[in-house]
Amino acid sequence: MSGHSKFANIKHKKEKNDAAKGKIFTIIGREIAVAVKEGGADPNNNSKLRDVIAKAKANNMPNDTIERGIKKAAGNANAVNYERVTYEGYGPNGIAIIVEALTDNKNRTAANVRSAFTKGNGSVGTQGCVSYMFDRKGQIIVDKEECEMDPDDLMMLALDAGAEDFSEEEDSFEILTDPDSFSQVRQTLEEKGIPMAEAEVTMIPQTYVTLTDEDAVKSLQRTLDLLDEDDDVQNVYHNWEE
Repeated sequence: MSGHSKFANIKHKKEKNDAAKGKIFTIIGREIAVAVKEGGADPNNNSKLRDVIAKAKANNMPNDTIERGIKKAAGNANAVNYERVTYEGYGPNGIAIIVEALTDNKNRTAANVRSAFTKGNGSVGTQGCVSYMFDRKGQIIVDKEECEMDPDDLMMLALDAGAEDFSEEEDSFEILTDPDSFSQVRQTLEEKGIPMAEAEVTMIPQTYVTLTDEDAVKSLQRTLDLLDEDDDVQNVYHNWEE
């Protein structure tokens, strides 16, 4: 993973999110609603909900907002009708893009996603057309400045908890897990007071693609910006070497 600083991307996203907290809170609010519907309102018995709460806290969502979201979802479990949908496609120069959404109107979301790809000179493809280029992994990023634990001790803590890999970047530590082990590893670090800049199950590209053409970069950025503005879109993964 060297050379691909996820932490730099996180800081970039967080800066954008500070100007658009409503967007990230909407995304997490939907994830809370779905997690409650699928596994109940008690985080102690619902690992998905625990993981979403951790994500909410990493994005500075206030505790009372989190609790309100859980109570609202628990009281209206039957009203939560979000569906998970995934789209795959290509940006300029064959850049691989995966879009994950939670929607209550699949036709609207599909049209918006297709429009975002088209306006950036890309195209939506069939299921599986690019996902084989990515690995689904649990990924935990720890900011070096925030972590007081010795790096070797942190590595052993993570590996003993079930992590697959531990790497040190310039400004952060990256911990990778199998998706099934993610909750256990994240919870172990949380219990030890390790501050996590980001912790989520994500799609990691097996290889990255560099764009040298300025028009291609602008087109791809247009697609990514349009997807970022769509409230239905939860996550966007790509193999562009930014």
